Amino acid sequence: MKTFSTFHLPQNVIYGRDALTQLGCQTRRLGKKALLISDRIMEQIGNVLLCRQYLEEAGIVSACYLDVNSEPNDVHVSEALAICLEHQCDVIIAVGGGSCIDTAKAVSVIAANGGDIGDYMGGEALLSAAPIPLIAIPTTAGTGSEMTDVTVIINTRNDVKMMVKHAAFLPSVAIVDPTLTVSTPPSITAATGIDALCHAIEAYISRKAQPMTDNLALSAIELISRNLLKAYMEGSDLDAREKMTLASMQAGAAFSNASVTLVHGMSRPIGALFHVPHGISNAMLLPAVLAFSKEFALEKLAVIGRLFCPEQSQLSDQVMADVAVQAVKRLCKDLQIPNLENWGIDKGIFQESVYKMAADALASGSPRNNPRIPLIEEIIDLYHICYDYKF
Repeated sequence: MKTFSTFHLPQNVIYGRDALTQLGCQTRRLGKKALLISDRIMEQIGNVLLCRQYLEEAGIVSACYLDVNSEPNDVHVSEALAICLEHQCDVIIAVGGGSCIDTAKAVSVIAANGGDIGDYMGGEALLSAAPIPLIAIPTTAGTGSEMTDVTVIINTRNDVKMMVKHAAFLPSVAIVDPTLTVSTPPSITAATGIDALCHAIEAYISRKAQPMTDNLALSAIELISRNLLKAYMEGSDLDAREKMTLASMQAGAAFSNASVTLVHGMSRPIGALFHVPHGISNAMLLPAVLAFSKEFALEKLAVIGRLFCPEQSQLSDQVMADVAVQAVKRLCKDLQIPNLENWGIDKGIFQESVYKMAADALASGSPRNNPRIPLIEEIIDLYHICYDYKF
């Protein structure tokens, strides 16, 4: 029986207000020519220009790929890779949400090792060379991708959302500046914030949890329970934004080392088939999956319930586990999270797709980390519950 655990983090983590000012010196330490991977929204609000200015001041030449969207796929990776190779970039910088960071992770590995991102699924491809150094700069407080050794990319050939995990996907540097999240609109604040909560809860209840991940996950849950609604209601509240970026980092580090569970396993097929943003699809599933898992994670859910509602902490674990599920459900309602039906997913198409989604969820491996390991029939039932779920 294994008696030890391992724990991985980026080589350097720079976080707090104005952390972005360190971009130039951090890049210069790693290379001379940078590929900046981002999206058109980051370009429009000025974050791309700001990063290029810091790079220019440090004497770094930069090229850009700005066509990532909310659900990164293998086409984005191929397009960005072509620019990286054409300009012979020796450092990659990702600026944006998890989609931009995940795309950049794939490019950093493939540029050094060749092949297609699908080749790395399940560890089939062996990495023979170190990846191109990656600097990850999140502009949302949610995915935690800047702290993880995971990339999630849609395979457009079979509509499968691939989760590829390897130490090579861990960024060299994470620069986490809460001032970059102030411009995040309420809907994205809600989606990414629930994503972070999902990471933290799943890391905590995972069968692969360990003391280091437990501590980070519980800290993240407490910070999110106190600050997500503040950040959602008043986006200019920099204190709430700062605490949410810290929570997102902690949750990212926790789930990267403890793994996610059933929610993420079920969420990826929804994103792949119906193009629902990752944070929203997690939120659509989280309360129902927690209720499904409750009796198999009673003590841990009770701890979560006491973080959300400390005034009830003297109540029994059975009651506080219910409190945890209800608190998450209420938070989703307050953040106006839609169910699958309200998102606009056609019921007939959904029913035709539900078996494939359940099979893909199981194939991802994540459901095996859940406290209650589901059968495929139980996953199908959960999808049906979540279709018209009442938050």
